[in-house]
Amino acid sequence: MLCSKLYQPKDITNTLLEKWVVTFENWEITDSFCMGLVAKSKFAIPKILEWTKRQEEFQKRSGFTTLAAYCMADKKAENRVFENFIPIIENNIEDERIYVKKAVNWTLRNIGKRNKDLKAIAIASANRIAKNPTKSAQWIAKNALKELQSQNLNSLDYPRSLYRS
Repeated sequence: MLCSKLYQPKDITNTLLEKWVVTFENWEITDSFCMGLVAKSKFAIPKILEWTKRQEEFQKRSGFTTLAAYCMADKKAENRVFENFIPIIENNIEDERIYVKKAVNWTLRNIGKRNKDLKAIAIASANRIAKNPTKSAQWIAKNALKELQSQNLNSLDYPRSLYRS
């Protein structure tokens, strides 16, 4: 936990990330590292792609937590970056482990919060997920739709160069 506070995103290396990720054993450490460090680093996208394929619970959560945080960290990323992550989300909806399914859900909701176009894509994804009968998929879809269809949803309008004049 201390390392996540002492290091800066520019100071981390792939070797350090791999050394750390295998030690993650709870959501607090996982989220602290991924939100404060990994999502703001040049390793964000490669680690999202790599870690979301892992089988170990907190390593897999690391990939989704990094993506959830990356949605807010990279304010200039184009929509297609996040559209490309939708299949990764949809391929992981049957994981019943609480810390994985919550991170998958969090990721889908954060993609939808970036702007109105990604909101529509995230809602369409949640509706596809809702067709899967597993308990995990049902929970992810219901929770995501509840937030994304809320009248009080705060859209961040990222990238602002496109959504705010």
